[in-house]
Amino acid sequence: MIEAHGLTRTFSSGGRPLEVLRSVELEISAGEFVAVAGPSGSGKTTLLGLLAGLDRPTAGRVIIDGQDLDALTEDERARFRVNRIGFVFQTFHLLPALTALENVLVPLELTGRAADGRRTDSGQRAASKRASALLDRVGLGDRAHHYPVQLSGGERQRVSLARAFANRPRILFADEPTGNLDRETGARVAALLERLNRDAGTTLVLVTHDGELAGRADRILRLEGGRIVEKAPRAVG
Repeated sequence: MIEAHGLTRTFSSGGRPLEVLRSVELEISAGEFVAVAGPSGSGKTTLLGLLAGLDRPTAGRVIIDGQDLDALTEDERARFRVNRIGFVFQTFHLLPALTALENVLVPLELTGRAADGRRTDSGQRAASKRASALLDRVGLGDRAHHYPVQLSGGERQRVSLARAFANRPRILFADEPTGNLDRETGARVAALLERLNRDAGTTLVLVTHDGELAGRADRILRLEGGRIVEKAPRAVG
């Protein structure tokens, strides 16, 4: 499902090149749950952004579901992400002027419009039904018409999870999804991520400092100094 070959990313820092990722090689299978761990500054978030097509590598290439991302224009990459990929961020990235339901509807609106930009009544009803069902799934059916400011951090993260699964993505990327949550709330969100991954068959790749969350993964990739230094399977028992 995901391949990286010779993946390198270099930035300019103080007029000098700073190599954040160095010739990374990896393969992630369809439906696999992979955690990316490592110390701060090791390149975890940079790797996630490259795999998700949010950034372009300095060298190397990323292949997602058979598609070489480097072969796509920026517009084509954006459409590819909307149709294939879901995102969950540490800081939620909910639109404050929209209710929980309306936030979940955003990706459905992006993919469900006709060539003239309009959505049919039946399409609107189907989208609203799916968004409502997803909010029920994450335990927020009774909070659908609340705005983000009216929700706790854990509730906002669950809304972002529902939004990420709205278009039934084949791949979900999550960057520190429990980083802004207390331990108990983070554990609930972690369990929800694992269940959604399992039930939907979605390939899940997440960056985390949370050892408990990483321990739920099928495999842990450990980054140090921009290189993968360990590819450890989950311990059994």
